Amino acid sequence: MNAMSAMSAMRGPGDGLPPLREVIADLQLSARKALGQNFILDFNLLRRIALAGGPVAGVHVLEIGPGPGGLTRALLMEGAAKVTVIERDQRFRPVLEAIAAKNPGRLEIIFADALTVDYTAAPFRGVRIVSNLPYNIATPLLLTWLSGDRWPPFFVQADLMFQKEVVDRIVARPKSKAFGRLSVLAQWRTEARLTKTLPPRAFTPPPKVTSALVTLKPRTAPASGFALKDLEQVTAAAFGQRRKMLRSALKPLQVSPERLLSAAGIAPTRRGEELDVADFCALAAAYARLRPPAARLEGQPQSRPMGTNKRN
Repeated sequence: MNAMSAMSAMRGPGDGLPPLREVIADLQLSARKALGQNFILDFNLLRRIALAGGPVAGVHVLEIGPGPGGLTRALLMEGAAKVTVIERDQRFRPVLEAIAAKNPGRLEIIFADALTVDYTAAPFRGVRIVSNLPYNIATPLLLTWLSGDRWPPFFVQADLMFQKEVVDRIVARPKSKAFGRLSVLAQWRTEARLTKTLPPRAFTPPPKVTSALVTLKPRTAPASGFALKDLEQVTAAAFGQRRKMLRSALKPLQVSPERLLSAAGIAPTRRGEELDVADFCALAAAYARLRPPAARLEGQPQSRPMGTNKRN
């Protein structure tokens, strides 16, 4: 933190509430590793994060895991019409209620596990998500949001903080080591771009990894002609043996690889890591047409969610 940032933190951000360090000390709060918590206490940085994906003035924002409320306060200061926060940790109830009292009618607090919330419910429709996501639920939560049956989804934009390794996978391009199943799913349904990188020292306590902010804008009309399960199965096969030619890698599917690749217009000698998102969509559409009813991958674990394996 530079001298200007340090002075700002001492004075408080100008919203009539105490500095975050003072709040944390008074309430004896600490980040819990088991909940994937890491706090950002620099209000200059928090306000830049709030605006990284564009202005929030007049917007209904959804924040997951607000903790002591630093980003919440930044969003309100930047003019968000309403901020809805979902927090699992009851220790933060007093500080969040104090922020709500200072901003009448603009802050809604929901104490719940973010992984169990029904985001299709009416109150969430049309929100913009801005969150420093708890690391232990970040990827599963993103997969839940990207895998909904209804598309476009409940959110109009998502500005999300992850470990940089995860963001690299979300925005990766073909022929790169990071390109895999998560890249295909995210880029099929959204336009994804890295908007900001944060070093470990930006957080309290400092994590062991660099973090990054990614902005996701849902595509109004992503490629169609197949179900999500079709895309999941062809990407699981292609990236399960990413170094193999597709004529071998796709053998676990219950369709002849040669027939499938011919229908998709893809050479059988190509490898999964060489295909782009449009190629995978063509492959999924061909598989949807050719697969037997209720076809499933053979020899592939069905319970592992997309994106949980770093190699996929």
